[in-house]
Amino acid sequence: MAKKNARNTRGRIVEAAWRLFYDQGYEDTTVEEIIESSQTSKGSFYHYFDGKDALLSTLSDLFDQKYQDLQAVMPPEMPTMEKLLFLNRELFRMIEDSVSIDLMARLLSTQLVTTGNRHLLDHKRIYYRLLRRIIAEGQAAGELTQSRSVNDMVKVYALCERALMYDWCLCGGDYSLAEYAARQLPVFLHDFLPETSSGNRSEETN
Repeated sequence: MAKKNARNTRGRIVEAAWRLFYDQGYEDTTVEEIIESSQTSKGSFYHYFDGKDALLSTLSDLFDQKYQDLQAVMPPEMPTMEKLLFLNRELFRMIEDSVSIDLMARLLSTQLVTTGNRHLLDHKRIYYRLLRRIIAEGQAAGELTQSRSVNDMVKVYALCERALMYDWCLCGGDYSLAEYAARQLPVFLHDFLPETSSGNRSEETN
């Protein structure tokens, strides 16, 4: 119970912080406002974080919370490729609606130069566990190719998502991230589909 309460407290701080960052900007958000909005205490805040800057690395936590929510509403009977595209679409919509492009760019740039933990590559994340499960189930059901390993396909999927986010940031967010990904991701993931008897890939990306 104590462990669950700790996760809830930390989660409330993370969610409140990113909501405030989006609404009023990172520079204009204070630790005191985050504490008030999350309905926690100063002691609780500094138990989990050294300061406001430490919250920049928690965007992956926010993403993983979204994946947990999506697991609860994703129909089990949905075809594997549709599940992968659904997860991407809903995450990218969340990014557009609740994460400022400046902070997204800052996070991605720090992941390139950090000598510490690269949070987006942490394979213990819910993100990677969920992808491995969906892809393994898709292979077992014959919906995905057997010629590539589960880990390889997970790596490619994650790579494609990062590439789409990096490009969106480089372009200053002058187009819809979710809409652009909806057009491009099926092309990137086409090799995930099993080959038909004629040697062509199955056309199930719509």
